[in-house]
Amino acid sequence: MSAVEDILSQIPLNQLAGQLGVNEQEAEQAARTALPALLGGIQANTDDPGGAASFAQAVQQHDPGLVEGGVDLNQVDPNDGQKIVSHVFGAQQDQVVQQLGGVGGVGSGLIQKLLPILAPIVMAYLAKQLTGATSNVGQDGGLGGLLGGLLGGVLGGGGAQAPQQRQQQSGPDLGSILGGLLGGGTR
Repeated sequence: MSAVEDILSQIPLNQLAGQLGVNEQEAEQAARTALPALLGGIQANTDDPGGAASFAQAVQQHDPGLVEGGVDLNQVDPNDGQKIVSHVFGAQQDQVVQQLGGVGGVGSGLIQKLLPILAPIVMAYLAKQLTGATSNVGQDGGLGGLLGGLLGGVLGGGGAQAPQQRQQQSGPDLGSILGGLLGGGTR
């Protein structure tokens, strides 16, 4: 199961849809669009050794319990989420939101509301993966390697799968859509 599918399986889409003011299908489509971008943005940040160390510390500050047994969205802090989103995308945040909002008719307003909800969930998911990982993740950028493994083909270039099959499994080819906005995350 891909990281996107794994994370989505933990999120109660009816509760998410209620928070976003949309139906479950729209909430799921938006999440399928936003999650790969968040993971890719984090991976792009971890390509730099300083960024990797910073994110390793940030991940360790998030409770993996948030994603164990399903996410209670009432436990998600969107203010923390906005800080994460700002850190992940930096000066390109508005551009990323605009690009993602144009995918599949999702709308940038919905993406803008969704990213701060998803970001703490992604960090808790990564914390859970790191606590279960056998490799030592820390100053050496091991988080980047873990992210690379978790992402698989999420940002495009997903190996032998046909592009249509890859899109169906993990959402749109964000590597093409976001171009250079994610920096190293699209390599």
